[in-house]
Amino acid sequence: MNNLKTIKIGKYKINYELPCFLIAEAGVNHNGKLSLALKLIDKADEAKVNAVKFQTFKAENLVTKSTVMAGYQKRNIHSNGLQYNMLKKLEFGMEQLSILKRYAEKKGLIFLSTPHSGIQDVILLENIGVSAYKIGSGDLTNKPFIKYVAKQNKPMIVGTGMASMEDVNKAIHWINEEGNNKIIMLHCTTNYPCPFNEVNMNAMITMINQRKCLIGYSDHTLGIEVPIMARTLGACVIEKHFTLDRRMKGPDHKASLEPEELKAMVKSIRNIEQAFGSHEKIPTTSEMKIMTVVKKSLVASRNLKIGHVISYEDITIKRPGSGIKPEYIDKIVGRRVLRDIKKDELIK
Repeated sequence: MNNLKTIKIGKYKINYELPCFLIAEAGVNHNGKLSLALKLIDKADEAKVNAVKFQTFKAENLVTKSTVMAGYQKRNIHSNGLQYNMLKKLEFGMEQLSILKRYAEKKGLIFLSTPHSGIQDVILLENIGVSAYKIGSGDLTNKPFIKYVAKQNKPMIVGTGMASMEDVNKAIHWINEEGNNKIIMLHCTTNYPCPFNEVNMNAMITMINQRKCLIGYSDHTLGIEVPIMARTLGACVIEKHFTLDRRMKGPDHKASLEPEELKAMVKSIRNIEQAFGSHEKIPTTSEMKIMTVVKKSLVASRNLKIGHVISYEDITIKRPGSGIKPEYIDKIVGRRVLRDIKKDELIK
C-alpha cells in the first residue's frame, strides 16, 4: 500500500502507515443553534480528534417540499413530517460557518463541512477557505457535482453508502478525469443507527485491496467497537457522529456518540496504533532487558569431572539465558570437560 499517494489535509498527512485521521461528525447535531455548534467543537477538541465536520445546505436546494422523511428520521424525532421543514431549521449560512471555522482552527482542529445542496455550497465553502471536501453518500453518483468539486483540486473524502463497487469506481474515475487524485473513499452503511449485521466490513477490505485510492470508514453503528475494528483492518480515516446528549431531539442524535464515548474511541484507536509496531519481527527494547532472565541455557544436570565425555544425560535446560543456547546441545554432547563443572552450573 505504500505506493498510494500520501494526502495532506491542513497540517496532517494521511496514508496507511500514519496515525488515522479522525473526524468528529457534528453534522446537524447543533439543532440550528450556533451556541451548541461551538460546544460541539469544544468537545471534539477535548476528545483529541483531528477534524470536526458540519453540513452545508439550503433546504430549498436540497429537497422538494413534498419529500417525506427517511424512516430513521421519523423514529428519531417522533414525527411523520416532511424533510424540508426539518432541514430548514438546521441550516447554517456563511456567517455561522465562518465563525465555526475560525473557532475550530483556534482549537487546532481542521474544519470540514459537507456541501449537500449543490455547487452553491461549494462556492460558499471555497469562500471561507476549507482545506478539503467531504462528499456525502447521496452524491456519490452525482457526476456533475463530483466533477465540479474535483476541479477545486482539494482532497476529497467521499462517502460510499448505498453504493456498489461499480458506483465507487465511477466516482474515482470522474475525479481523476479532472486531474484530481487526492481521494479518500469511506466505506459506510447509510442507516442510522446501522445494525452490526449490515456493516459489511469485508467490503472495506475489498476496497483497500483494489488499491485505487486511500480507504477509510464512516461509522453509523451504536458504540465504538466497529470504528476501532475498522482501524485494525486498515482504515486510514475514521468518521463518527457525535452529540452533546443523545436525548436531544433531532434526526442524528440517537446514532451518535456522547463526548465521553468519543474520547474513549479516540483513546482506543491511538492505543491500537501504538500496538501496530513495525513489520519486522525482532525483540523489543524491554524484551532485550529481560531476555537473559527468561530465556534458558545448557546446565550441568550433575557434577562433571575433567576429561568426562558429555552425554545428553549430563545436560539439563534451565534459566538464565546467559549461557550456551539450547539449540547448540548437539554440538556440546560428545565433547570432553576441560575443568570440573558442578551440578546446576551453566556450561561454558
